[in-house]
Amino acid sequence: MYLLLIVIMIASAAVQWRLRSKFKQYGQEGLRSNLTGREVAAKMLRDNGIYDVQIISTDGSLTDHYDPTNKTVNLSADVYNERSVAAAAVAAHECGHAVQHAQAYSFLKFRSAMVPALSAVSKFMPFILLAGVLMIRTSLIPLGVGIALFALTTLFSFITLPVEFDASRRALAWMDSNGVVTAQEHEGAKDALWWAAMTYVVAALSSLATLLYYVSIFMSGSRRN
Repeated sequence: MYLLLIVIMIASAAVQWRLRSKFKQYGQEGLRSNLTGREVAAKMLRDNGIYDVQIISTDGSLTDHYDPTNKTVNLSADVYNERSVAAAAVAAHECGHAVQHAQAYSFLKFRSAMVPALSAVSKFMPFILLAGVLMIRTSLIPLGVGIALFALTTLFSFITLPVEFDASRRALAWMDSNGVVTAQEHEGAKDALWWAAMTYVVAALSSLATLLYYVSIFMSGSRRN
């Protein structure tokens, strides 16, 4: 189990490095359509009949996200202002989430419904797990509760996967059909979004491996008790 966790940690670092490398590469490739990330986002929203979503420039790098609570597409400065393949891909991907929201995409609804509970759970779950491990010789209940709560975060990680892959699918299909990217630019955008999706895959696997680690501790404690 320890070996699996180490392997996943190494894979996560490798994927993050590869992601940044890809976005740097495609961030230097200009778009023939000459649209900025903000313009790509605005056009995709309009083309999907969405007029109640704001496009906002946010600080940081690779901090782009769609916030369904206030209906905002938040784009990092490198995406908001740039006219590159990477900027177009990210902007369209985040607008893909806005389209999911407008069309009541089931996985997005499920994930959004889980957020309030997970926000509350995340504050005290680590302490419950720690207490469970320390108290395992006297009671399995705290660790069992901690595992149940951690299972929710693992479920959230896996529910996120179809949400992210679907947003990328929508983004690529829209960019193709509306002439935002050429065939060559499409391949670059697809590559960049694939590596972005891999970060979520690794995160989900890491969460699952950690969950199984705590389950193994629980099973070991139950045999001793």
